[in-house]
Amino acid sequence: MAKNKTIFWDIGGVILSNGWDRNQRARGLARLGVDLEEYEARHEEANYTWERGLSTDVEYFNKTIFFKPRSFTLEDVWSAVRDEQTLLYPGSIEILNKLNATGKYRQATLNNESRELNAYRLDAFDLRRRFDFFICSGYVHEMKPAASIYQQAIDTSGNLPGETYFIDDKKENADAATALGMHGIHFQSPEQLQQQLAQLGIEF
Repeated sequence: MAKNKTIFWDIGGVILSNGWDRNQRARGLARLGVDLEEYEARHEEANYTWERGLSTDVEYFNKTIFFKPRSFTLEDVWSAVRDEQTLLYPGSIEILNKLNATGKYRQATLNNESRELNAYRLDAFDLRRRFDFFICSGYVHEMKPAASIYQQAIDTSGNLPGETYFIDDKKENADAATALGMHGIHFQSPEQLQQQLAQLGIEF
């Protein structure tokens, strides 16, 4: 069966928890005894390149944590990061599975995340087998809501913009997709998502 439409999913806030947001950093760093304010003062600049795949996790954490001697290791930091990852919406996984079962649609991710954390989350929550391909800021060196990352998603899909759908919990990101001709969907709940997809002609 030909798959003439592609549905793009954000991951954090739509399927899983966010990856490493401020609240997660506060909890994780507290367990390590790292001063949050000191970390946050270094985070934004270091994260700019890390989430765009222009630096590694080692470089990021060297700038934010290991710029001075610590009593713990990089693996301890990653353990704190991994502890913050959760499945937020089992209902979204159910929708993914239903759509895959129809055999009618390609499904892909379109998310902002570092290369290393994205890889961990795809594996830890068994997401790789549920998607056909992956557009991640850590792979393509750009972040939503920049127009170029959506254009790359459209181009990679092989579809016309109007044959693509994009789901995101941040309205500005969904609106940016709509501006390029995609069907942008502002995610609020799995129930709302399924209803809105159906209204757009997606069959389950």
